[in-house]
Amino acid sequence: MLRNFRLVLCQFSAGHDKVANLSKARDLIQQATAAGGQVIVLPECFNSPYSTKYFADYAEEIPGTPETSPSVHFLLEAARNHQVHIIGGSIPEREGNKLYNTSICVSPDGQILKKHRKVHLFDINVPGKIVFFESDVLTAGNEPTIIETPYCKIGVGICYDLRFGEYAWTLSKSEDVGLLVYPGNFNMTTGPKHWELLLRSRAVDNQIFVAACSQARNTSSEYVSYGHSMVVNPWGEILSSTEFDEGLVVQDIDFGVLNENRGSIWTRRHKRFELYER
Repeated sequence: MLRNFRLVLCQFSAGHDKVANLSKARDLIQQATAAGGQVIVLPECFNSPYSTKYFADYAEEIPGTPETSPSVHFLLEAARNHQVHIIGGSIPEREGNKLYNTSICVSPDGQILKKHRKVHLFDINVPGKIVFFESDVLTAGNEPTIIETPYCKIGVGICYDLRFGEYAWTLSKSEDVGLLVYPGNFNMTTGPKHWELLLRSRAVDNQIFVAACSQARNTSSEYVSYGHSMVVNPWGEILSSTEFDEGLVVQDIDFGVLNENRGSIWTRRHKRFELYER
């Protein structure tokens, strides 16, 4: 069952002060709720700078306690207070001696529905432009993540997961998955080239709504984010987007458009998996 709803993406920049990051997220969630948001999304690494040298310092156990895991319990409290679903961007997660890049998905009653550990670690080396290796400190997750809401099932990935069409199909092959959500943080090298292209491609490939929530751009950061949080419909059309500043993307998700698209173009039923792995 697919039921229309209002989605809100909260684009902002996270700095070195975790308390300030959570305060900023709290204010934006309140604004998103006031705008009628029913599912609210935060950016990747919303509680910390995006840098491998900081992940261990900002990492929290899930669920932990309010004292040891303030970001986790902030999400639980915010969802419960506002009676909304929150896809909590991501935070560095600590489990034993391992660190993960993890999105916490929370229900309106303040319960963790699921957590998504980024399954594809962002390792990149573009000579003269950017070198970044998440695998230096992070461990990859091993599970695709789909959460259930009253509106639809939602598939969740994090940033670099967006580049893998196979993962998007793994999430979206069930007919009752109506939306893919990617908290992200593309940079100024890859963002202008691929961010919009990949979001529109995943939407067209899978005939599904796709949303991505980025950090805002802070040119004084060590890692400068591209921004441009956006929502794309199954036709590959950008429905709404912000640019690089902090702010909200508010979008009504109309599943009549999804049904029209899937009823008109039959790629989902024409897939021939017996050929693809030869």
